[in-house]
Amino acid sequence: MVKTWCIGVINSHFLARMEDVLKLYRLPYDPDYPVYSMDERPCFLIGDTIKGFDLKPEQVRKQHYEYEKFGCCTLFAAIEPLTGKRIGKVYDQRRKIEYAQFMKMVADANPDAIKIRMLQDNLNTHNVSSFYEYFDAETASKLADRFEFHYTPKCGS
Repeated sequence: MVKTWCIGVINSHFLARMEDVLKLYRLPYDPDYPVYSMDERPCFLIGDTIKGFDLKPEQVRKQHYEYEKFGCCTLFAAIEPLTGKRIGKVYDQRRKIEYAQFMKMVADANPDAIKIRMLQDNLNTHNVSSFYEYFDAETASKLADRFEFHYTPKCGS
């Protein structure tokens, strides 16, 4: 077995997921079955605590390391690589409810799509159970039917 950078191994599970990702990205554009890649990123809201240094011509810019914390947030983003279409939303937290709300936003942005192919990592919130926790059963079922989920290999995002 070959070791990967994340101290895992390239095994049959990894290869099966990677093959699925590669097949997905080789598909031609089809507006009835758009392909999106989705992920979220924590962001720390910080500000400078002191005034920056004045620069003189030919002087190297200097920056102080101190900062003031203003909290954090999470950016959710879905990108359709073949069209460049991007959908994003900033939330205060990253929980199942934010995932469910964001996926509904993606579905609403693609009203004519028969099925939205969504590539995402294996985070514990990235599945249809999130829909059923925060929407009524009918809405959750309809939303689940709009997506075809594809997952990246562990350590392969």
